[in-house]
Amino acid sequence: MKRTIAMVLAATALAGSASAQASRSHAAGASMSAVMVGGQSMLPSRDIVDNAVNSADHTTLVAAVKAANLVQTLKGRGPFTVFAPVNDAFENLPEGTVATLLRPESKAALTKVLTYHVVPGRHTAADLMRMIRQGRGSATLRTASGGTLTAMMNGPMNVVVRDESGNTASITTYDVTQSNGVIHVVNKVLLPR
Repeated sequence: MKRTIAMVLAATALAGSASAQASRSHAAGASMSAVMVGGQSMLPSRDIVDNAVNSADHTTLVAAVKAANLVQTLKGRGPFTVFAPVNDAFENLPEGTVATLLRPESKAALTKVLTYHVVPGRHTAADLMRMIRQGRGSATLRTASGGTLTAMMNGPMNVVVRDESGNTASITTYDVTQSNGVIHVVNKVLLPR
């Protein structure tokens, strides 16, 4: 269980590295070509961590993954689906939240937040949309932390994700393919209860 949580946290942090700068068309059809995120190519042949550390838009996420000791987990086999928040998402949390989470004594809380952004399995945008249609408007996703996220449509081609507290994040970059999963860049940090 600890290993799964660590893998999820690392994946989340590294997933964030696949930044919103990769203005990629939304959902359908993920290609296997490199997507630009945070000013760097996210190569499908690399794992979540190896790609994330290069993204200028995910430096906070990468720092969080390192602080939670999740790097090796996220370099693991997976597959993982990571909803990766960009730096701005962390900056929009209440003042002092990020600094508090990065303290050694907050490692358990940080791990829970990071693994809440990781869903076991590889779920592309097309998969998420199919699940939403099958669920008649929403799909429940079980996270690596044991919590749930709800995926919904906001328009014909835009997927949003709601956390257990009712906060909603938009996916700004879909289907950033990794060797051990897929990253969807989001504009908010999702918080477990």
